[in-house]
Amino acid sequence: MVYFVIIRGPLGVGKSSVTAQLATRIGGVPVSIDRILDEHQLEEWEDGYVSLRSFVRANEHAAELARSILTGGRPVLFDGNFYYEAQLDDLVGRLRFRHYIFRLDAPLAVCIARDGHRRPPHGAQAAQEVYAKAATVGRGIGIDATVPVDTMVDEILSHLPRT
Repeated sequence: MVYFVIIRGPLGVGKSSVTAQLATRIGGVPVSIDRILDEHQLEEWEDGYVSLRSFVRANEHAAELARSILTGGRPVLFDGNFYYEAQLDDLVGRLRFRHYIFRLDAPLAVCIARDGHRRPPHGAQAAQEVYAKAATVGRGIGIDATVPVDTMVDEILSHLPRT
């Protein structure tokens, strides 16, 4: 059974780590929305945030890539903040495949601490701003992101079809 997964949440919550491990466990292909924004120089800022238009343009690239992978029978795992409801709707609408959305939840202090271990970190202010914006979208099955990555992945796997 072919499907795609969206792993969403604030900066520093563990999206990339969870996506990488989940992709390995299910034989899926990870697709980073942030990487697409960077590679295609799509970031436009509006009111202190990357604009919805930028994310929709990133979705165009992501969906094109994902469509070929999904058609080939492999799952795709998207990771990104997805702090616009319309961005989620747009991506889901572009891909007519079964899908699952997971929201990684952790306190702001955890996100700031994890971001601090990156090189280079985005910083506490960026983490606070993205946290506040991402919190406005409650969509997705909530996953406790204060636990180890393998525990989060096991929880996500419990919601996915067995292949």
